Amino acid sequence: MATPATNATCLFCKIIKGEIPSFKLVETKHSFSFLDIQPTAEAHLLVIPKYHGAKLHNIPDEYLADILPVVKKLTKALHLDENNTPDGEGYNVLQNNGRIAHQVVDHVHFHLIPKKNDATGLGVGWPAQETDFDKLGALHKVISEELKKLDESEKL
Repeated sequence: MATPATNATCLFCKIIKGEIPSFKLVETKHSFSFLDIQPTAEAHLLVIPKYHGAKLHNIPDEYLADILPVVKKLTKALHLDENNTPDGEGYNVLQNNGRIAHQVVDHVHFHLIPKKNDATGLGVGWPAQETDFDKLGALHKVISEELKKLDESEKL
């Protein structure tokens, strides 16, 4: 099991340690959640691992495994679980990696953003490409080979 890693200059590490105040919601052995101070919607919140890493691949699996159950608990606390249809109120769970992907704080974090109307919450553009099954097939082969290599190296 990985021991918690911190960064002395990291805003979120300071929040976890209590050096910067937050509106804490849920804290577990591996996760910490709090209200976002610059929300895009009411009850916009963050769930962060208690392990410092700038990108998702930097975080040990046991910390990542704790995040989504915390997010799920928070959806229930916000009553976001009451609409089980595709229409009406919903929510986004967002996690960005790197500046080009709109990450501002260099500590992995997941946003839970209630989406009650078109005016608040996350707005998303989706510049979909035309489907090219030959290209997708070739990409699938490359990724599958890389996954096979990873599986084999993990067995060692």
